[in-house]
Amino acid sequence: MQDYREFLAETLIDEHTLQRRIAEIGEEISRDYAGTDNLLLICILRGGMVFLVDLMRRITVPHQVDFMAISSYGAGTRESEGNVRVTLDLQTNIRDKDVLLVEDIIDSGHTISHVLELLSTRQPHSLKVCSLLDKAERREVVVPIHYRGFEIPNKFVFGYGLDLDEYYRNLPFIGVVDLEKLETK
Repeated sequence: MQDYREFLAETLIDEHTLQRRIAEIGEEISRDYAGTDNLLLICILRGGMVFLVDLMRRITVPHQVDFMAISSYGAGTRESEGNVRVTLDLQTNIRDKDVLLVEDIIDSGHTISHVLELLSTRQPHSLKVCSLLDKAERREVVVPIHYRGFEIPNKFVFGYGLDLDEYYRNLPFIGVVDLEKLETK
């Protein structure tokens, strides 16, 4: 894979703006869950991991963490394939827990809708969604987003946990892919 700058059309959200908004979300979650010791953050791997780490540092109420991996995109695929399956399930029993799903991006809504349906059968006390990015104009399924970092346009983005063909998750900002340059490589 080449240097990411060869494919970067623009920086959509810079590092400072990301961190400021994550701090605000952390404060909001801390207020909303004040007094509980039952909060469980469930990170949807792999894209949500960077967001989870920074977010949990900003949440002041006691909480636990678990992970799920969901397959709905193929390697190198930029569109959902519609076949959602759990490739890594939770290790924690979520019955009677206040569950907060931590996701990197929600676009069509199919994946997160499937996860919400699955987890609701496990009888959590509450079940909410926290997404760093919301690509609302691509929504095909209505999903409740209780904590939203940024609403973004329908552009192919990478960085800060989001990959470009499994690379560049480590970038501290969210960039937009120049698809013309990517296609010529």
